[in-house]
Amino acid sequence: MLKKTSVKKLDRRQFLKIMPACSLMCLGTGGVMALTPSEKTSSLQEAKHKFDQEFKRKLTYKQIFNLQYREFIQLTKALEEEMGKEKILEFLKKYTYEKMLKFGEEHAKRSPNNSFQTYVSTFRPPRYDDTLTKEIVEDTEKAFELKVTECIWSTVFREAKAGDIGYASICYGDYAWPKGFNPKIKMIRDKTLMQGHECCNHRYVWEG
Repeated sequence: MLKKTSVKKLDRRQFLKIMPACSLMCLGTGGVMALTPSEKTSSLQEAKHKFDQEFKRKLTYKQIFNLQYREFIQLTKALEEEMGKEKILEFLKKYTYEKMLKFGEEHAKRSPNNSFQTYVSTFRPPRYDDTLTKEIVEDTEKAFELKVTECIWSTVFREAKAGDIGYASICYGDYAWPKGFNPKIKMIRDKTLMQGHECCNHRYVWEG
């Protein structure tokens, strides 16, 4: 059980140290989930130590995500009780935004260019078909809207009664990603599954 005296003294750097490295993900930062089958096979073939051998238990996507986020959710809830919910959620938003801003910048460096069409191509099928149920409702030179009706991140966090944590640590970064990729790309959204709405209405517009 956490001691109040020690938790209250946590500063930003200390907090980050106890957060699992996999805890802050959004679209495009799925770690092994983003690898192609050939990349996964190659990685396994190169494994030599027993710790690096293929995990023999077959898991569903939902089971993997539950395992990945369970400890993070429990830790964050404990910190909310000790330090205050509002303070923790605001910290998560700030950290997530900064993290995804840098991710967007790196994404642009890895891409052929940082044009609007290059960015939105990230969301075209078959990307995320295993973790999202989505529909492209607008696709023009200067606007791209994606309607998401099922999201594995939302499912995992809401079933754990942690939708607010999920929004702060996952969804909030969606605003920063396009900005980091190209400051002329803006995301507009007023609905998220994580917040209990019927869908996520991600709309990307080119302001160039």
